[in-house]
Amino acid sequence: MEPVGGLLLTGGRSARMGVDKAALVVDGEPLARHIGALLAEVAQPALEVGPGWSGLPVASVPDPGEGPLPAIVAGWLSLEALGHTGSVIVLATDLPWLTHDVLEWLAGASSPGPGADAGPSPSVVPVVAGHPQPLCARWCRADLERAAHLAAQGERTVRAALGPGTAYLDETAWGSVAPPEAFIDVDRPEDLERYSP
Repeated sequence: MEPVGGLLLTGGRSARMGVDKAALVVDGEPLARHIGALLAEVAQPALEVGPGWSGLPVASVPDPGEGPLPAIVAGWLSLEALGHTGSVIVLATDLPWLTHDVLEWLAGASSPGPGADAGPSPSVVPVVAGHPQPLCARWCRADLERAAHLAAQGERTVRAALGPGTAYLDETAWGSVAPPEAFIDVDRPEDLERYSP
C-alpha cells in the first residue's frame, strides 16, 4: 500500500449549523478532534486545514471563505513541503459517524477491474445513495495538481478537480466495511438526532 497523507478541512462557515461544526461535541469530544485522531491513525503526515480545532498540525488557508477546493490545495502544498508526494485522504469535519475502518479502506482501495494495480492509484470517491463523497475520499497526486491549477483560475467546484480516472465506488465496494451512515455529514443541529445511527 502506498503511503497516504491526510487533510482535515475545518474552515467552513457552518452557517446552517449556527455554531462551528468542528467544535460540535459528539460522544463527549469535539468533532474535529475525534475525526483528526481517526485520520492520524491511517495517514502520515496528517494536517488540519483551518483554525486549529483538531489537535493536528495546522496548514493555514489564505482566505478561509473561498471554500473547500482552495483549502484542499493549501493543505496539499503544506504536505508537499513536509515531503509527502503521494495520495491524500481528504475529509470534511462534519462526519460524526466516520470510522477507522472507512479510512483504512480509503487508504487501500483501488479502482476495480483488470490493470487496477498498474501505475499510480487513482482517486477513490465513495458513492452513497447515488451521491459521490469527494470530501470523504482519497485524492491522487494528479487530481491534487489539477485542483491547484483550477483553483488558481478561480474554480471553486470540488468535483471539477477529479479526473476521468477517478474510481467512484458504491456500496458493493465499501458495504462490508461500514454502513451508509458512516458517510453522512451534518449541516443543521437537528441532523445529529435525525440521522443518528
